Amino acid sequence: MAERPTLYSFRRCPYAIRARLALLASNTICEIREVKLSAKPPEMVALSPKATVPVLHLPDGRVIDESLDIMRWALAQNDPQGWLGRSDEALIAGNDGPFKHHLDRYKYPNRHGTDPAEHCAAALDLLRPLEARLQASPYLCGDLMGLTDAALMPFVRQFAQTDRAWFDALPLPGLQAWLARLTASPLFDAAMARLAPWTPGDAQILFPTSSMA
Repeated sequence: MAERPTLYSFRRCPYAIRARLALLASNTICEIREVKLSAKPPEMVALSPKATVPVLHLPDGRVIDESLDIMRWALAQNDPQGWLGRSDEALIAGNDGPFKHHLDRYKYPNRHGTDPAEHCAAALDLLRPLEARLQASPYLCGDLMGLTDAALMPFVRQFAQTDRAWFDALPLPGLQAWLARLTASPLFDAAMARLAPWTPGDAQILFPTSSMA
């Protein structure tokens, strides 16, 4: 078997989710190693001392340890659905900067010592421009899913899941339909496969996980 990239991942991490979505969209097969965040494998830390998922170790020795860089690397190899042509850098930066800041302080107020209502309101304000776009088209950059949708959806999902009944009652029908469409897709199902934490010596698991080495 040809040597494959190795992905260190964590199922629920939104950064890892979007990396896995792009790997799937590009038909990239890699070895996947599920990480237990309370016991990060030394093999991953040696590759990326910042020790956050996702980390992609390429066969040529290169290490990619930023989720957007993994997405762009995978799609540069193969982009059959044209995701790279539907990439809005300003929307992605707004998600990864201010929206993620407020999301964390809404979802984890005890960790940050914050008022969750204040940060919930601020995050919600940042979702309104997405709603405006999604009133005009089913996806953020037009009629087809692209990199922007995959990059933002895991974070919007995390926001929605914090208080799902409240989110579902908001007057954001475009955003709610978009989130429902993406999370009901076979692509998302494949990205969210459940795996036991990896330990050295385990049998190699290929991602997508329908394949086993």
